[in-house]
Amino acid sequence: MPEEEKLFYTIGEAAQRIDVKPYVLRYWETEFRKLNPQKSVTGQRAYRKRDLQVALTIRRLLYGEKYTIAGAVKKLDELDEKGALEQLEGPSNSPADERAPELPPKAEENLPPILKEKVREMKNLIASTKAILKKYGLN
Repeated sequence: MPEEEKLFYTIGEAAQRIDVKPYVLRYWETEFRKLNPQKSVTGQRAYRKRDLQVALTIRRLLYGEKYTIAGAVKKLDELDEKGALEQLEGPSNSPADERAPELPPKAEENLPPILKEKVREMKNLIASTKAILKKYGLN
């Protein structure tokens, strides 16, 4: 059963969901103004759903699309200017077998970056729809 969405995640939980080490998230906070989790009274980071999605976008830009830090900062600013960061969805909690089928690796590699993003958005939309249908027993 998928875990319930939380309002806030600790740095350890966020790092696990994004598949990076906590020190990487702390470093990204120093480099990317857009990644700015709230801090509790005791100073612990509290990542919201939007923070997780920003971190996932940073991870995709750095590791997937091979941007430099400076390039990823610029791209993140461009996405924010277009309002694209506000439209980002949080990470899916649905199991892998409920997600949309993956394109063959070669097919996705040959797509222009804008289409890759659209494919990713569609996959997230399909996975979210399936999760909602399952939650209410409508599948």
